Amino acid sequence: MSAEFIHTGGCHCKSVRWQVEAPASVVALECNCSYCSMRGTSGFSVPSFKFKLIGDSNNFISTYSFNTHTARHTFCKVCGITSFYTPRSNPPGNAVTVVVSCVDPGTISHVEIRHFDGRDFEKAIEHLAQRELK
Repeated sequence: MSAEFIHTGGCHCKSVRWQVEAPASVVALECNCSYCSMRGTSGFSVPSFKFKLIGDSNNFISTYSFNTHTARHTFCKVCGITSFYTPRSNPPGNAVTVVVSCVDPGTISHVEIRHFDGRDFEKAIEHLAQRELK
């Protein structure tokens, strides 16, 4: 198992700030669902207990959800940037996905990008689970 580091990051205007515990080398998913493909972001997930909002970030957060309303797309009320969100792929409260481009420079050494077919979510999540079991 690789060592974990404390990564910090947040939104463009710095009103939303967080820290996350994760390896220096991460696997990020690039999703093609209707929402993610418009945003053009990729992110890596961590257990919720490894993610923490810093300072008064809660005062600047708003959330958007659609379709099944399972995923919670969190964004800054000031600059509009989604720097993290609660993915549909995990039961609510179990994981947080951090947007790779919103991690402060200096702690991530490598990012492997994998495609996730969010347009066919059920099939994609099954494929992902099978790949993780190998």
